[in-house]
Amino acid sequence: MAKLKINYIDHKLNNDSPLIKYGMLVLTVFLICLFLPQQPRFEYEFQKGKVWNHENLISPYNFAINKTKEELDRDRQHILKTVQPIYNLHATVSKEQTDLFLTDIAEKWQSSQMDTIPTLDLQKYKQKGVEILEYVYKRGILSLNNRYQNKGEDAEKVSPTEANYNFTLIDNNVATQKNTADCFTIESAIEYAHNALQSDPSIVRKLWLEEVLQNYITVNFIFNESLTNKIEQTALSNISTTRGMVQKGELIAEKDKIINNDTYQKLESLRKVFEDEARISGDKTYVSLGQFLVVGLSMSLLMVFLYFFRKNIYNNNRLLAIIYIVIIGMLGAFSWAMHLRISSLYFIPYCGVPIIFRILFDTRVALNIHLLMVLITALFVPNSYDFVFLQFMSGLVAIYSIKTMVKREQFLISSLLILTTYIIGYIGLVLTRNGSFNSIYWADLLPFFVSVGLTLLAYPLIYAFEKLFGIVSDLTLMELTNSNSKLLRELSLKAPGTFQHSLQVANLAEAAIYKIGGNSLLVRAGALYHDIGKIVNPLYFIENQKTGINPHKELTSEQSAQIIISHVLKGIDIAKRHQLPEVIIDFIRTHHGTTRVDYFYNEFITNNPDKLVDETLFHYPGPIPFSKETAVLMLADSVEAAARSLKEPTKDSISNLVDKIVDYKLVQKQFSKANITMKDISDVSSIFKNMLMSIYHVRIDYETSKRKDNPA
Repeated sequence: MAKLKINYIDHKLNNDSPLIKYGMLVLTVFLICLFLPQQPRFEYEFQKGKVWNHENLISPYNFAINKTKEELDRDRQHILKTVQPIYNLHATVSKEQTDLFLTDIAEKWQSSQMDTIPTLDLQKYKQKGVEILEYVYKRGILSLNNRYQNKGEDAEKVSPTEANYNFTLIDNNVATQKNTADCFTIESAIEYAHNALQSDPSIVRKLWLEEVLQNYITVNFIFNESLTNKIEQTALSNISTTRGMVQKGELIAEKDKIINNDTYQKLESLRKVFEDEARISGDKTYVSLGQFLVVGLSMSLLMVFLYFFRKNIYNNNRLLAIIYIVIIGMLGAFSWAMHLRISSLYFIPYCGVPIIFRILFDTRVALNIHLLMVLITALFVPNSYDFVFLQFMSGLVAIYSIKTMVKREQFLISSLLILTTYIIGYIGLVLTRNGSFNSIYWADLLPFFVSVGLTLLAYPLIYAFEKLFGIVSDLTLMELTNSNSKLLRELSLKAPGTFQHSLQVANLAEAAIYKIGGNSLLVRAGALYHDIGKIVNPLYFIENQKTGINPHKELTSEQSAQIIISHVLKGIDIAKRHQLPEVIIDFIRTHHGTTRVDYFYNEFITNNPDKLVDETLFHYPGPIPFSKETAVLMLADSVEAAARSLKEPTKDSISNLVDKIVDYKLVQKQFSKANITMKDISDVSSIFKNMLMSIYHVRIDYETSKRKDNPA
């Protein structure tokens, strides 16, 4: 039941029904409009350092001027410098450590055999130790915090261990202002103990007592990080985000004047006030109508493009469904990010979209859809020029960097190129606007790193689309062209001659399609599998007859022709059993088209001059090639096979052979349904001739060539 349902859905999507096609279009437009923010847009576009090209802008109402990011950062730094860290006094530490010292010293006195020396008095050592401990704990022992050592104005002039700072000490809920210069660290407390012992002549074993005391010196002023952070956050929350006011009727921007920092900030503040007010009081019905018109126009133009330039996609509802799903998904992610008010919209992996469409379809489709999505999104982002510029440039790089997929490493290379484009573009825009490297916030580059990292998710998405919608991407074709795949290994073992023939055909077809334009990876994959049916009866094909035994001698001409023809049908069956994609099976179906097996046909005519011939027994079932790639494969297959029969390959014999085969295919109208021109066929012929001469090591008569070029 489930399988029947899937097949039904698949049939509906593949059905070229206008109702389904345009129903998906309307649903896509509706969902996009549903996701996008429902708010009016500020009507003016502006950039710092550029000319104000609109009429004089007068403030329609009073509004506060928002501070710039730089101003807010300066305010935050100032506030943080004024906040003093909080320390708690642990009063019990002093008594605990002193009591522990008095308890342990007697044992250590004996273990060190100090009691065997009559001149030493344990009581004096106890008294001196207690005196030192009480003093250092009274002044306080703490650990210096680098975070606050570096806050002071003179922090750069002193080492971190010497920089002191003020702090607040809390003792039983009573706060006292102190400075770390008046306190000890553990190191300075030990140093104090050392100096105190050195200056006391009554203590003979100074080093011994110093080592003992070190075990009982610890911090009693404990840094309260949570309370300090809470005070800092409270102080930061009280920072004013505005500075000054713009009065109603005041001139904000003057026509043909440069937008300086002050004007830019006023415009930004007006834009935010306008959008916030419009969000509350604007008529969402008209906003939705406007969005529907804009999105509907964009999607309609995409359909027009597909109709005129990509009919195969336009006529396939399943492929249209992939396009709609990706567009809705990306714009939905954008809307979700806007709703969450994330710090930067550049976190969104926009370049994943052109990568997906480039690999699933082609460069032109990827470019059109990427441009459409960027323009739709630009309606809702601040600084839309920056957004469009960065996303469009990085999208172009994403598409160009994977023009031909031959290695999986291209994903990583493409990601690095996209990241480089983002960084260069961002720095360029900031320098153009502000004219200073100091205005570049390097932390703003983080979203680009995250976005590029998320772009790598395009790879598993491509795999998912392939499996769900039954399409073939360049990644799958790369896997199929691996000669170590199970089916190609079987071909190389059972029909080694056919395998070598397929490799040569693949090289010829790939070079030709690269010249005239087309999917070189697809034609290579098709060429490698086009004769896979010869696995069944390999010895009936001349390239596999290495022993001189020809099994056709035991058969009639009709039987031999049928065995030769059957390799197409058997190849289709084998390909389906091994779940090869339909686009590869199409090469198997069409590589002989509806041509005739002339050798056995002529043999039948010669042996049976008076017998009526049934030509259907000698013709391949077809269909004829229907694409540029399948047409090129047909030529490459025939040319390579025929070239093997040349006893003495020369430049003229190869050229005549190729021309003869091309003319024969044209006479039989094998290319009438393929989108290949006579110019393409001429270019393909030239490539085949040059490559075959290289393969068979044909030498050029340079003297003759020289005489022809220089007849004098």
